[in-house]
Amino acid sequence: MSADPRVRAATDHWAPRFIAMGVDYNDFVRTIGRIERWEDWLDAWSAVADEHLELAHAAVGAGHGRTAGEAYLHAALCLHFGKFVWTLDAARHRAATERSIASLYRAHEYLDPSAERVEAALNGRVLAANLRRPAGSGQPPLVLLIPGLDSTKEEFFHHENAFLVRGMATLSMDGPGQGESGFALAIRPDYEVAVGAVLDAVAGRDDLDLERVGAVGVSLGGYYAPRAAAFEPRLRAVAGISGSYDFGELWDQLPPLTRETFTVKSGARDDAEGRERAGALSLRGVAGEIRQPALFVTGGLDRIVPWQQTERAAREAPRGEFVLFEQGSHVCSNMPYRYRPLVADWMLEQLSRTP
Repeated sequence: MSADPRVRAATDHWAPRFIAMGVDYNDFVRTIGRIERWEDWLDAWSAVADEHLELAHAAVGAGHGRTAGEAYLHAALCLHFGKFVWTLDAARHRAATERSIASLYRAHEYLDPSAERVEAALNGRVLAANLRRPAGSGQPPLVLLIPGLDSTKEEFFHHENAFLVRGMATLSMDGPGQGESGFALAIRPDYEVAVGAVLDAVAGRDDLDLERVGAVGVSLGGYYAPRAAAFEPRLRAVAGISGSYDFGELWDQLPPLTRETFTVKSGARDDAEGRERAGALSLRGVAGEIRQPALFVTGGLDRIVPWQQTERAAREAPRGEFVLFEQGSHVCSNMPYRYRPLVADWMLEQLSRTP
């Protein structure tokens, strides 16, 4: 293990997430094993992505579409995790983001050709989202998948599948401060404006049941999704996974990489201003306004957002349900086989009921 505390922190806090989201375990082990300095993190993961891109190009040339798609997906994930909390060079961070986006779209060509890009306008800027629909359904219900501080729509391919196989469409979005939308829009506490803009962008479609829309958020998205539900009546149900009740209260105990990432993506000048802006991300006085069915899930071993924060949101939401996996890590990434089916089944039940 590297002596660099930032490399150790990234590994200690997020290793299960890499695997849960689809990074090959062998890639993870060999890549982490050769990173000595945090400065080398992006280069190391980009090199692994290049290996997968070579495999993808060769598979395309040989006419092996499925193999190509899987390789492009591996490349997209490696590029994403190369820059997810790596903020040392904004230009290189952006370049890796753009390569991850392009790789995922190539993966869609071979793994899900029906997937499409959706763009929405917000304050004169563009919010980007990826829409996928289950096979053979006319008007499926729609689930918005909302990332957290350092996750993006490019991370969600396998998460989307949990809803797709149950007959729900998914719309994975990059909101303010997230992924490519974050290039122009900083983090803001009123995430409902982003959700509203994305729902406006798909309004009127006849291949989605827009009377049955839910939202699922992970990590900081576990704050964003409930917050949006309190103010966006088009959401019929909401689930937050390892979401904070008051992000500012956690500031001093957050991993330094998380504080640095929030500071950059919120547009703050320094740690002090980052702390101030984090304090605006609170469900105090908001959770009680969530009238929809609301599921809150977290892990008892969460080292980033203590489970008590998620439980408090569930307690204050009038129709809140709370599920604690005592051995679960942050976003229960060490047991995706438990939380993903639970959330997907719950969401299907809610969106199948008569309003």
